[in-house]
Amino acid sequence: MARKISVTVKANARQIAVEQIAPNNFTVTVRAPARDGAANRAVIEALAAYFAILKSTLTILRGQSARKKLVEIL
Repeated sequence: MARKISVTVKANARQIAVEQIAPNNFTVTVRAPARDGAANRAVIEALAAYFAILKSTLTILRGQSARKKLVEIL
């Protein structure tokens, strides 16, 4: 069964971090700029490392161009 989580992204940061705020709410800080999908790719990589899963099991359902995203974990 797929799990959906809410993610707030902070781009152009000095470090990469994933912080759990609530059971299905996370803040992801990435170094990549919010241009040309670079931050989205960095968010997927950071979440995959945090959950120790493959990047292909993560999908951004909503918010491709927004700070708040809905991510599905298969």
